[in-house]
Amino acid sequence: MFPITTQTIQIVSLIISALALGVAAWLYTWVKAQPSSNKRIAEIGEYIRQGANTFLRREYLILARFTAVAAVLIAILLPKPIWSGTNIADNIWMAVAYIFGTILSALAGKIGIQIATIANIKCAEAAQKGVKPSFMTGFRGGAVMGMAVVGTSLLGVTLVFMLIGDASALLGFSFGASSLALFAKAGGGIFTKTADISADLVGKVELGMEEDDPRNPAVIADNVGDNVGDVAGMGADLFDSNVASMAAALVMATSLGGIHSANVTMVFAYAAIGLLSSIIGVATARIGKNGDPNKALNSSTYVTTALYAALTALATWIFNFEWRIWAATAVGLIVGTVIGITSDYFTNDAKPPVRAVATASKSGPAFTILSGFSYGLLSALPALIGIAITALLSYNICNPLGEGYGMFGISMSALGMLSIVGMIISNDAYGPIVDNARGLAEMGGFGEKVIAIADELDSAGNTVKAVTKGFSISAAGLTVISLLGAFMSEVNVAAAELNVTGIANFDIMNPTVFFGLIIGISIPAVFSAMLMLGVDKNAQRMVEEIHRQFDTIPGLKEGKEGVKPDYEKCIDIATTGSIKELIPAGLVAIFSTIAVGLVGGAEAIGGFLTGNIASGLLLALLMSNAGGLWDNAKKYVEAGNCGGKGSTAHKAAVVGDTVGDPFKDTAGPSINTQITVVSLVSSLMSGLFLLYSIF
Repeated sequence: MFPITTQTIQIVSLIISALALGVAAWLYTWVKAQPSSNKRIAEIGEYIRQGANTFLRREYLILARFTAVAAVLIAILLPKPIWSGTNIADNIWMAVAYIFGTILSALAGKIGIQIATIANIKCAEAAQKGVKPSFMTGFRGGAVMGMAVVGTSLLGVTLVFMLIGDASALLGFSFGASSLALFAKAGGGIFTKTADISADLVGKVELGMEEDDPRNPAVIADNVGDNVGDVAGMGADLFDSNVASMAAALVMATSLGGIHSANVTMVFAYAAIGLLSSIIGVATARIGKNGDPNKALNSSTYVTTALYAALTALATWIFNFEWRIWAATAVGLIVGTVIGITSDYFTNDAKPPVRAVATASKSGPAFTILSGFSYGLLSALPALIGIAITALLSYNICNPLGEGYGMFGISMSALGMLSIVGMIISNDAYGPIVDNARGLAEMGGFGEKVIAIADELDSAGNTVKAVTKGFSISAAGLTVISLLGAFMSEVNVAAAELNVTGIANFDIMNPTVFFGLIIGISIPAVFSAMLMLGVDKNAQRMVEEIHRQFDTIPGLKEGKEGVKPDYEKCIDIATTGSIKELIPAGLVAIFSTIAVGLVGGAEAIGGFLTGNIASGLLLALLMSNAGGLWDNAKKYVEAGNCGGKGSTAHKAAVVGDTVGDPFKDTAGPSINTQITVVSLVSSLMSGLFLLYSIF
């Protein structure tokens, strides 16, 4: 009906990004203004804040060196080696875009840490007044992260596209975001599970202490870990996924019609509407005086989803966008919601699987592990079917529009699934905030009634974390399928410039493709193993330290007044160990991609990416859902079911939770970032693989 230019919608995107950042600033001010007067909680909260900032500072210093080296290599090699006669300005802009991506991703993590370490104190104190004020404090604290992450991601993509005018540069921007996210998520995951496992094994299992007993030397490190892993790490992860989905869609949109085409305009319009819908969804989040936190979180998500569907349909009608592309976007949105519901079924303590695992725990930890792992395997099926159906439907819906539109349809379905990511991050960041608040309530001596309220909020947080992890993994799956399309597009552009044959598809009967496929299948397993072994080694160091303190500090075990453990020593062990272990796993993912490409070329990389996506999604869903299930099975027992605290079932459930911790918070959510990283490396280096491969 009314034409709209690409430049106009880009300006609108910048305005909505600024609005989101303004909302984040207001929410931050609101949370900070909430009352807090308990000196003990303030003291513990300061320990948590200092520990989180120390870890982040040391991690970012290491990653800054990696970024500097990577930026130099990009400036020399990408998009084409400088000795090949390419315009060196293209290489410099690619390096600049890469650095910009790392900076914004790091900023997302920093914002998350800053608000989470304030909101957990305020949320704990608010629990004394009831569920409603505590929920609102926790949710609005999480919403700061949601608004800031999505606001900066849309801002970054829009600025890079407007200033450089080349969609390929967005792949460099996305690689910057994803490479930092890979290391931040892996490092934060190793930190948090080192502390969590150590605290549980010694405190709960050996000594029968409560979850957040202040006598436990690892308890503060555990609370720090919730922030660096589940807040900073997850923020960087979803920043990466959101940027990657937009980058893939824009690369294919420009290949179909140029940088000012209707397809490009549609991508920016839909992304801006998604952020606007999330802003409205956050504003409508409410809970009654004695309301259900789960329902409050879910209802705001459904409001956001419905708004997005309605507003994108309205924009499609007004601006005469292609309805088939809208339909592909809607498919991604609907299936993403359904996947979230299935994750809730397998991880919610009100549903049969969690209760079945809790019941099995009465027979010992072997049955806890066996039943939980089995349900984790089952939980992968609905999500994988959802991803497959989404890819199939969106491809066939858009394919009649012409060559290349099928893959563009898949990229738009990924964009649709991630369209409500602002709300998803808000819900996800709520989880660790209320988890820490529960610990602070116990350490502050607020009493059983307040702790019960905090437990209710924490249980909802655990469920929503499992849901958002399932959602983010599935969205990453669709995103990397669309990145596979972007890879093919980049290969064929490079092939045309080099006057060599491009690729139309990947035939697994081709030995070169099959070679890449088999290696690609193995990488997620190797990557996961390295991360979990890192947790194992680091946790053993911390367990030794906890034992040392209990053995050498008089009165600590007995809780003698004035006797405090050395919290900082445990924080230091977790920090040093996680930074030591995170680099090798990340480098394995990157260097294996380069090695396969240099051996077998673009065809081998096609097989590599296909295998990496398939095995990675299965492992990520299995581990995230099984871990969330074990965690809530433990909480279900602790609520007085199946024998309650101290029973055989409780001890077995704690063991299950201990196994599940590195599943759900270290390896599982890191795999989707690994998949994105190798996909972007493949696209960026497509020209090199065409020129210099052995086969």
